Amino acid sequence: MKEKKEKEKAELHALKLRVHKVVNHRDSLQLLYLYFLTLLPPIILSVCLSLSLSLSLSLSMSRLAPLSEEPINEEEDTTNCSKKGYSWKSWLKTHFSLVIFNKKSDLKILLSVLGCPLFPVYVHHPKQPINEVSSSAQYIIQHFMAATGCRKLEGTVKNIFVTGKVTMAMVDELGGSTGSAAGANNGVSQKGCFVIWQMVPNMWLIELVVGGHKVVAGSDGNVAWRHTPWLGVHAAKGGVRPLRRALQGLDSMAVSAIFSTAHYMGEKRIAGTDCFVLKLSADQPELAERSDTTAEMIKHVIFGYFSQRSGLLVFLEDSYLTRIQSPGTYPTYWETTMATKIDDYRSVEGVMIAHAGHTNAIITRFGDNLKSGLAVTRMEETWTIDDLAFNVPGLSIDCFIPPKEVQRDYFSEENPHSRSPLHPSSFSCR
Repeated sequence: MKEKKEKEKAELHALKLRVHKVVNHRDSLQLLYLYFLTLLPPIILSVCLSLSLSLSLSLSMSRLAPLSEEPINEEEDTTNCSKKGYSWKSWLKTHFSLVIFNKKSDLKILLSVLGCPLFPVYVHHPKQPINEVSSSAQYIIQHFMAATGCRKLEGTVKNIFVTGKVTMAMVDELGGSTGSAAGANNGVSQKGCFVIWQMVPNMWLIELVVGGHKVVAGSDGNVAWRHTPWLGVHAAKGGVRPLRRALQGLDSMAVSAIFSTAHYMGEKRIAGTDCFVLKLSADQPELAERSDTTAEMIKHVIFGYFSQRSGLLVFLEDSYLTRIQSPGTYPTYWETTMATKIDDYRSVEGVMIAHAGHTNAIITRFGDNLKSGLAVTRMEETWTIDDLAFNVPGLSIDCFIPPKEVQRDYFSEENPHSRSPLHPSSFSCR
């Protein structure tokens, strides 16, 4: 019995030596084969070892690629890889990308688009003459303030604290291959949670954790910034704008202030509710601030739908279009539309606060360089609010100080309205 165990131990040791040899030579096929052998029971393992010796003589396998004298960069293109030879890790990445790597890419897209988008316009209180459009909008906002009871918060609320949960998912993707008529439905949901701190005026901070990835964004009233695991810290172009998530029925005072200058667009029935429609859009100077030599922001508009019966904000729909063109290439257009249903209003300290909602986002890519035509990606998010509190003790302006990298870039600019470069495709095209 002792000799049998020693024999099995020796065979296992020999197998480990072969695995080590294969790894050194970066032969991925043999590595996978020997890896599965290690999962077999010892008796079957000994038989497979004997068979592997004979099969290795008869199987027609390609010769090992010559070892490179320098490290292989896994991000190199296929031309360079063909010259230097694929590593076993590159081989696994190529063949199992649909199983592993695409899920990570989907999560990045979800967090970039749905995680912490900004509102298209600033919060300000311009003094405009009363006319037909502004008076209609003012009437709707007065109705909203009465319905939510937020008028009692004026001059008394200094900060807001919110916690909640989210569920994000890629719905489907249309396009990609010529003649494709249906999209690939992923159906994989990612769950997470978030915390929002907000202080008047224009200071906010959000921490969002989904699928093991944490995204942090904030504003100190002068500059808005974001930190992601894949891009690091970067500042948003343009002036400070409010967090869209906070205006989804959470901060009634901000909703009142920002829509007080909106344009009245008429009435519309949406999701079974008769609504008044107010429109806000970024003007050309604002769009120019958020553009650069590669990406041009063409438009960014948002529509707020206020229930005629209750006066509450029940739906938000915004759309932005970006033109992306590198030197020597055809332009590509990215249009992103987000539609959010806001419901489950509950009273918190006498103020009506939305505690649930659902957002659908559609990204459409088109241009002369896309031979297959339109490429459409759809995603969705469901969110709920667990807790909301006003005037949390201990919350100060020090909690909203941006990271050192953002401070260095911001204060090094001569123009106080200038921001660090940010490619629109990496920050929801905003």
